[in-house]
Amino acid sequence: MSVKKHLLSFTFKYGALAFIGLVILFFSFQSEYFFTYGNLTDILRSISIVTFVAIGVTISLTVDGFDLSVGATVSLSTVVTATLMVWYEMPLVVVLIVPIVIGALVGILNALLIVKIRIPDLLATLAVMYIVNGIHKTYTKGYSIYNNMPLPDGTTAPGVMDKDFLWIGQGKLLGVPFPVILMLLAVVAAHVFFKYTRWGRQMIMTGGNEEAARLSGLKVKRVRTLAYIASGIFASIGGILFASRIGSGQIDAGAPMLMESVAAVFIGYSVFAAGRPNIIGTFFGAVLMGVLVNGLTMMNVQYYTTDIIKGSVLVLALAVTFIHLNRRKA
Repeated sequence: MSVKKHLLSFTFKYGALAFIGLVILFFSFQSEYFFTYGNLTDILRSISIVTFVAIGVTISLTVDGFDLSVGATVSLSTVVTATLMVWYEMPLVVVLIVPIVIGALVGILNALLIVKIRIPDLLATLAVMYIVNGIHKTYTKGYSIYNNMPLPDGTTAPGVMDKDFLWIGQGKLLGVPFPVILMLLAVVAAHVFFKYTRWGRQMIMTGGNEEAARLSGLKVKRVRTLAYIASGIFASIGGILFASRIGSGQIDAGAPMLMESVAAVFIGYSVFAAGRPNIIGTFFGAVLMGVLVNGLTMMNVQYYTTDIIKGSVLVLALAVTFIHLNRRKA
């Protein structure tokens, strides 16, 4: 029994990392182009947007909430970012600030419904998801935004996507894709926030036991409100990065981001035996999903089959996590 217990504990603590290593090793044998600097940086670039969104989901889960509206916020931020340049020829500082403000407003709306009115988080953020999706499609009239696009009145949009803005998503700094640098900085900053700052610890305490946190003097409503605002802001940053990477504003750009980010967060539960939402685990969860998609694409596996594999990996990670947690409670 002792050996079995230790094996389960080891699997729970290091299983996700070992699995990532095995997957990388497998794909490296399958394709000589997989384990190259160019391809590995491409994988990190591809997960940079999802990681930003997943950090926001992690923050909402940390306070025992859940934000289903992040994908819609990505879509709205993407098209707003593009229209500010293409339709209105706004300066870069405005292009970067306005979508972040919009993300914060979505977070405030979520917090109002959840914290103030006390609607369950899943229901509230589901409703906000539909509202925000409707807003971004109404705003663009269902059209994607691109350089000098024709407008409904027969004229042509006066602006184009700013070159400096496109560099944010497409450029490199010292040979490293700039989105990868931004992602790593965000992961480190968020990890430090939760581990070493008072606000971060208060969020963890609130999520662990809200009533106990309240009785200990924490302003739990303020803490939860800030968590949802942060979730909206990180989603909007993901939307900005998406527009700068693609070079246009695609409607429904964030639709797949929700499931990808949620999968990354829950896979992260099993990293280093955390058993709860955590930033480092979320990052490794995103890496695993990115490696799977990239490797399967190189093997010419049909794109719709990858969802089955990603879902199976998520089920496996959740099974290991909750089997261990249930045994620990028993």
